[in-house]
Amino acid sequence: MEAIQNGFRAALKLLICTCLIAGYLVSALVIKFKLRRDPLARRRAFIENSHRYCRRMAKNLQIHTTVKGRPVAESNFLYVGNHMGFVDILAVSSIFPALFITSHEMRETPLLGTLCEMAGCLFVERRSRTRIINELDNLKEALEQGFNVVLYPEATSTNGEAVLPFKKTLMMAGPRARRPIQPGCINFHEINGEDFNLRSRDSVCWYGDMSFVAAMWNTFTASSIKVELEFLEPLLEGPEADRNHVALKAHSLVSSRFRPPRRHEAPKGEGLRTS
Repeated sequence: MEAIQNGFRAALKLLICTCLIAGYLVSALVIKFKLRRDPLARRRAFIENSHRYCRRMAKNLQIHTTVKGRPVAESNFLYVGNHMGFVDILAVSSIFPALFITSHEMRETPLLGTLCEMAGCLFVERRSRTRIINELDNLKEALEQGFNVVLYPEATSTNGEAVLPFKKTLMMAGPRARRPIQPGCINFHEINGEDFNLRSRDSVCWYGDMSFVAAMWNTFTASSIKVELEFLEPLLEGPEADRNHVALKAHSLVSSRFRPPRRHEAPKGEGLRTS
């Protein structure tokens, strides 16, 4: 019976999700046509449109996001944080409009590439040391233009067991643009009414050999997801800052607040174990 209920729930969410994606693409195409001669205004409109639809998508998927702390208010910023899958992207994007950084591989993926492009994303080739310097300049320019930029410096999504070391180069876009780096930590607290654990993590984590379709279906079958976005102490670094120092400091802030999934089932309300 539970399997039937999960399947029905997932099918209903898939139907609504499909309608939302269709609406998102139509509205993005209208923006692309109307603002075809103004790239800056087009990107800003893409980002606002994506923000609105991510909020609707999160509501459809029963993703409930609470916020702890506040982001930098004095200026736009470079957000850096941990990354476990597309669920935390929806959570972050539903809280504040931003330009997301993703890979060229994502751009080449059918449908996903189009969705990212219509969200105003910047695409980077992390495997090329020569190209990444040019892409650092693109991130710097976006920050100077007043956009909030979201960078996941782990450079991949994870299984939720730890925060991977941060890649350094692209993080320097913040100091070079003289904009603050805003570290943030995503923690999943409850899935289907249970504390986040190894059994339930596949509802929110996309990792290893798991396909995108399988990861999406796992999220669709979840009855509810409770996630917290915590804004941490901003880093105000100058253009000449040491990139190793910047990356280590940001990683230390995020990893110190991160709570991995439980390794055992425990009664609800017992709290999260960090070891």
